[in-house]
Amino acid sequence: MIVDTTHRRTTPMTLTAETSRPSVTAAAGRVRRRRLLPRVAPYLQAAPLTVMLLLFLLVPILTIVVVSFWDYDSVRFYPDFVLTNYTELLTSPVTWKTYLNTLKYAALTWAITLGIGFTVAYFLAFHVRSTTWQMVLFLVCTIPFWTSNIIRMISWIPFLGRNGLLNSGLISAGIIDQPLEFLLFSDFSVVLAFVHLYALFMVVPIFNSMMRIDRALIEAARDGGASAAQTLWNVILPLTKPGIAIGSIFVVTLVMGDFITVRLMSGGQSASIGLMIANEISLLQYPAAAANAVVLLAVVLIMVVAMLRIVDIRKEL
Repeated sequence: MIVDTTHRRTTPMTLTAETSRPSVTAAAGRVRRRRLLPRVAPYLQAAPLTVMLLLFLLVPILTIVVVSFWDYDSVRFYPDFVLTNYTELLTSPVTWKTYLNTLKYAALTWAITLGIGFTVAYFLAFHVRSTTWQMVLFLVCTIPFWTSNIIRMISWIPFLGRNGLLNSGLISAGIIDQPLEFLLFSDFSVVLAFVHLYALFMVVPIFNSMMRIDRALIEAARDGGASAAQTLWNVILPLTKPGIAIGSIFVVTLVMGDFITVRLMSGGQSASIGLMIANEISLLQYPAAAANAVVLLAVVLIMVVAMLRIVDIRKEL
């Protein structure tokens, strides 16, 4: 009788190989997942912010760009592809004067807020030694922001008016004989309101940059015989440039797009790009307003890129 021993010898080895294959495959899959997770994790973390930016930033901008090429009449606007809105906008002398006026407001506000912001930040960072007092004084600077911008603007009217507190006080003191007309409903009042509204946007980033300066550098400059002015110009100011750039971006972009301040504080006697866009919207000229908004966005982006080319803002981040 012949006994087949081949089956008995091969069966255990075959079963072992077959049962080990799934475990090897599962182990390899786990290794691949472990290797893939560190690569995918940053994208998963950035996905919610990316979706939010796409929905609430990119989509509205693309919508404005599309509408800027539509046509309109006195009662409605309809989808089309025309360049009339941009042609009328860029060839109009009124548009150029309005842009220059807006740039004038932005430049004056930037220069004044830079002086105020740098001075206040320097005082808080280098002359107030106590951290508690720094926070208290910084909180005092933020108190005006607890109210509405419109309320803060309106509060200047009884102070700067022809019969306001300032003119009445100057006349009573005998400094002037008649009220100063330029204080209210003028470019002066517009710039004053802008400075009041946006000065803190310059103080905060400059103060943040100054607090990061190593105090040993200042001590080394003093030990080297540098005066206070030389230390300020050669040590503090270069190290504060990122904060100045961030504050400048905030102030310039806010002023360029503001319209309610110009409308209230100028009494309708001055114009800005934001006010022009608001007037076009009120007249249902949405394609023209969209074209104006696209041009304004391009101008602001050029200004921001120019600032970023001058100062490496990544040092602040």
